[in-house]
Amino acid sequence: MTAVPLGLPAVPGPHAARPDVPGLVDRFGRVATDLRVSLTDRCNLRCTYCMPAEGLDWMPGGEMLTDDELNRLIRIAVVRLGVTNVRFTGGEPTLRKGIERIIAAAAALTPRPRISMTTNGIGLARRAEALAAAGLDRINVSLDTVRRDRYAEITRRDRLSDVLEGLAGAQEAGLTPVKVNAVLLRGVNDDEAVPLLRFCLDHGYHLRFIEQMPLDPQHGWDRAAMVTADEILATLGERFALSPSTAPRGAAPAERWLVDGGPADVGVIGSVTKPFCGDCDRTRLTADGALRSCLFSQTETDLRAPLRAGADDAEIAEMWRSAMWAKLAGHTINEAGFAQPLRPMSAIGG
Repeated sequence: MTAVPLGLPAVPGPHAARPDVPGLVDRFGRVATDLRVSLTDRCNLRCTYCMPAEGLDWMPGGEMLTDDELNRLIRIAVVRLGVTNVRFTGGEPTLRKGIERIIAAAAALTPRPRISMTTNGIGLARRAEALAAAGLDRINVSLDTVRRDRYAEITRRDRLSDVLEGLAGAQEAGLTPVKVNAVLLRGVNDDEAVPLLRFCLDHGYHLRFIEQMPLDPQHGWDRAAMVTADEILATLGERFALSPSTAPRGAAPAERWLVDGGPADVGVIGSVTKPFCGDCDRTRLTADGALRSCLFSQTETDLRAPLRAGADDAEIAEMWRSAMWAKLAGHTINEAGFAQPLRPMSAIGG
């Protein structure tokens, strides 16, 4: 854990007063500078580990933040609270109408935050240039297989060619480094660690494997079925020479490994077996204006209601600070009594 010098013990008591600093500090010395913004809970895929085949009951339109409300909260986070990175997520963020205008508003802020997006890549080929022109700096694309039949099996949609075109389009538009996020599922695509890495190396993409997390609405996550970070590394090590990257990791979730001496690398995010909560720098905003201090939070802070009731920026900022000050030490997945959050991943935002 990296402590921040606040003039306080690293772990004061639960009722300790928050220090008078503008940023999003918590009781464990962490400072949140990375804002994850969910633009919608809707998605045009039906990934088996994310939602049922029939989809979910989507958020009613009136409950979602308007563009103006969303832009205002992002401005408060950047200008008043020290956020330096904004990542747009979903659901599938490209389903949000006017996403280019939202990105442009964030890019116009002073100081300008770094702006990225996580997407499934469908429709990205025709929108990559417009997203880059609006101010998007970088992109992450979710891709769990390079086989068409398996892609259709996992996502319940035959759209692999669209994703591959989207990846190429993002790279051509300068949304680099283009990162690929992959989840390996035991008995489904757990033999594709090497093919996925070869594909990314051949195309100049940066691959990040992510352990499957308990965020499905069916609550069917099974630890025994999860392909662990150590298993992924062992499989890759049979075909590639992996050595630890010397680049500072900071608050990045991925443990990075140079491939065959570099400069290319592969990342492994061991969210379950190798948690990195001690260095977490994230704060999260759902599409309906709920503030979450952690992906696995059991509680939320409603910012939409005070926003619509006329609260000024200073009041909103103070609510945000208070919520982050109460952030827990970690996600407790590996502790007895762990309970999944009520919202699934598609409603929280990645």
